[in-house]
Amino acid sequence: MPDTCSHLDDVDRAATPSSEGCEDCLRTGGYWVHLRMCRHCGHVGCCDSSPSKHATAHFHSAGHPLVSSFEPGEDWWWCYVDELGFLVADLPTYSHQ
Repeated sequence: MPDTCSHLDDVDRAATPSSEGCEDCLRTGGYWVHLRMCRHCGHVGCCDSSPSKHATAHFHSAGHPLVSSFEPGEDWWWCYVDELGFLVADLPTYSHQ
């Protein structure tokens, strides 16, 4: 496993959250535990502790490797490919209300 994420070039600095909740759960009537935001396109999906695991499903279908927490007070990121958590100081953080 690498010590640093090799996918930061995939970040779209203009990406903003697609929804205030998991957009897939909102569409299907599901529920989530925690939320993640794709840093490539802004897709908001639910975490792997949620029944549908939409954030990981988005990674598998779209191939976008980076998410950040969409939880209030959290600013960590995760790279699915490198299996690495980290912080990024110079990019905005987002959270749902």
